[in-house]
Amino acid sequence: MSPEYLIDVNLPYYFSVWNTAKFIHQLDIGRTAKDSDIWSYAKTSQLTVVTKDSDFATRILVSSPPPRVIHFRIGNISMKAFHALISQVWDEVTELSRSYKLVVVFNDKIEAFN
Repeated sequence: MSPEYLIDVNLPYYFSVWNTAKFIHQLDIGRTAKDSDIWSYAKTSQLTVVTKDSDFATRILVSSPPPRVIHFRIGNISMKAFHALISQVWDEVTELSRSYKLVVVFNDKIEAFN
């Protein structure tokens, strides 16, 4: 199975939701990769970038997929709260990501943009 999602460095590496062959973490492709390197890698590999970095969300708004972007705008929350949120919304987020180039996840809502 090929990866479908590239997890940005600002999100946890060891995270049970992302512990499958569908996910690759930025640390697996280069600890010091710049945003442009991550974008190019995701584009070439047709991955969805999962990030807390607003730069990727801004970039996809003026671009066409691939890549697609899932942007978490949840502030600083505990790992326990983050895991609970992801576990609750991940299926909906990935479903929206199939149809929309940008999915933004907040603590209390999800928005999708084309």
